[in-house]
Amino acid sequence: MNYIENIYLCLVMPLLVAIFCMESKRRASLLLLLGGMTMCLASAYISTFFTGITGADPISATTNITPIVEETMKLLPVLFYLLVFEPESRNAANGLMMTAVGFATFENVCYLTTNGASDVTYLLIRGAGTGAMHIICATLMGVGLLALWDVAWLKVLGTLALLGLVVTYHAIYNLLVSQTGVVAVIGFLLPLLTFILVRVLGRSGLREALRIS
Repeated sequence: MNYIENIYLCLVMPLLVAIFCMESKRRASLLLLLGGMTMCLASAYISTFFTGITGADPISATTNITPIVEETMKLLPVLFYLLVFEPESRNAANGLMMTAVGFATFENVCYLTTNGASDVTYLLIRGAGTGAMHIICATLMGVGLLALWDVAWLKVLGTLALLGLVVTYHAIYNLLVSQTGVVAVIGFLLPLLTFILVRVLGRSGLREALRIS
């Protein structure tokens, strides 16, 4: 039996030591990384609870329950950071990225301990795909926060709309990777292809802005 609580403690103890040893200005990133791991642990409990009370089968759980729970939980540390410390929007976007990294790291470690490490190729593909998916969702949410958070009436509505977007993206990814063969490969490649698309569009937008100015 794997005890994810014990895995969590082993991972977070070095982070806690580092947090106490670092300068106060540099603690936020590690705290949000730790927050991402904590939210991943909490998501496992919450998803299991809702799956049990609804009687959902594995496919329904991974497409209808898990994305909602995980994306909502990933957002909570950053919302706390925004509302309590009121950082610049760019720092909030970076914080969301660190939370996603912590979440994906803990999720991959738990998957590794559950399924073993014999198939290195599959683990590399899954690790890159799942990690990229969480990063893409954080990027989409972060870009949205940069654009919407300074507009008072869009804070709530905009955040909910962005949450719906990343939940849908997450659900599509889970649905694809839960299949076999070519469909699963497409699922694992989807975040990487999305990342390339975002980078290309971002550079095109920057060049257009420079041309206009």
